[in-house]
Amino acid sequence: MTLSFTHHWRDELPGFYTELSPTPLANARLIWHNATLAQSLELPETLFSPEKGAGVWGGETLLPGMLPLAQVYSGHQFGVWAGQLGDGRGILLGEQQLADGRRYDWHLKGAGLTPYSRMGDGRAVLRSTLRESLASEAMFALGIPTTRALSVVTSDTPVYRETVEQGAMLMRLAESHVRFGHFEHFYYRREPEKVRELADYVIRHHWPQLESEAEKYTLWFRDVVSRTARLIARWQTVGFCHGVMNTDNMSILGLTMDYGPYGFLDDYQPGFICNHSDHQGRYSFDNQPAAALWNLQRLAQSLSPFIEVDVLNDALDGYHEALLVEYGQRMRGKLGLFTEQKGDNELLNGLFSLMEREGSDYTRTFRMLSMTEQQSASSPLRDEFIDRAAFDAWFSDYRARLQQDKVDDATRQHSMKQVNPAVVLRNWLAQRAIEQAERGEYAEFERLHEALRDPFADRTDDYASRPPEWGKRLEVSCSS
Repeated sequence: MTLSFTHHWRDELPGFYTELSPTPLANARLIWHNATLAQSLELPETLFSPEKGAGVWGGETLLPGMLPLAQVYSGHQFGVWAGQLGDGRGILLGEQQLADGRRYDWHLKGAGLTPYSRMGDGRAVLRSTLRESLASEAMFALGIPTTRALSVVTSDTPVYRETVEQGAMLMRLAESHVRFGHFEHFYYRREPEKVRELADYVIRHHWPQLESEAEKYTLWFRDVVSRTARLIARWQTVGFCHGVMNTDNMSILGLTMDYGPYGFLDDYQPGFICNHSDHQGRYSFDNQPAAALWNLQRLAQSLSPFIEVDVLNDALDGYHEALLVEYGQRMRGKLGLFTEQKGDNELLNGLFSLMEREGSDYTRTFRMLSMTEQQSASSPLRDEFIDRAAFDAWFSDYRARLQQDKVDDATRQHSMKQVNPAVVLRNWLAQRAIEQAERGEYAEFERLHEALRDPFADRTDDYASRPPEWGKRLEVSCSS
């Protein structure tokens, strides 16, 4: 089979990028590739067995049809306008066109200096590429929209962060890498015609059903708002904290992208901050819904030259409803509720109150709740709580609520286990795999990937256990 690469961004949006090729690493070698994703893209296995070096995965060669470029964009970082940003260490190699009409950007991270690197070195380290490959595949398996990792390359090139680390590259795939910051860039440059040109581009390629609509821009923005709201709701239900929700890290398609200082909740702490550089907690777990709305407001401002402000505000008003509907549906599923009843919110909030007070493990609590029997007051979850009386009172109300739905235990338990994962990518699990990989040992990295691909299967190993104390004290920064 011959791979087909197109270059719509390059051909249709002059002035939105700089053409350049990747800068290879020293003694680069491929250490992992996503065989399942590769198969879905109909990639020949021989691509992952280069005769020497790292091939396209390390930026040493290009596949026929690839025309590499770095995109320019801007953004607000931690609420402050940061000006021009852009692909400072990533290069868009090409857009793979599949026979069924799907198209995917091939974006190589850690590919070297670009005109948008600012004070950076254009490189990625092994630690961060492994974390992104693990997180993006974990999110995909959880059913959350995300970019995907296709390959990881390591090297002998030294890269300087807090310490000297191994330079690495990651091939990231997405239907599009368009960010809120792409629109902001040209708005703040006072080039509204280019903002509109970009809107036309994304509608043409990703919302083609709207092209002939008289109110296409309004309908499009409403859908962007809805996609973003649903994405954030899904993050909240699995206990995922992104850590750096700047406008340049927000996908116009509603994908999770730019995995850096992310973290899944261990103990239930609504104010959990996963990024130790986030001193004010702007992107704390419980502030993610508000942060996303603020980002959408910045996008709306960028679109205001050709969409009426009242129309934009009306679309933004739909954010909370879209978020709450998605969140409510998913949390009812996690609780095993098949109908919507008055008092369901109080039941959920009661559980969260108990969990916060006792530092209950978020993932384990809902997984163990999936084993509830409606007629039995005994539960393995009870032993997770110190205040047994408080748990017993809540659990009695919970079982009474389950009985209202008249669904048998087996059916409900099966349904709950399909939405309450047994394993998520805890930071300590990632750290253990990274430390071994930095020594050239990749077995744990591969094993963890396999576990994350099947997150809803019952497990008895330490992937499903509470983290050790050292695992709770890990600090993750933007360099991650």
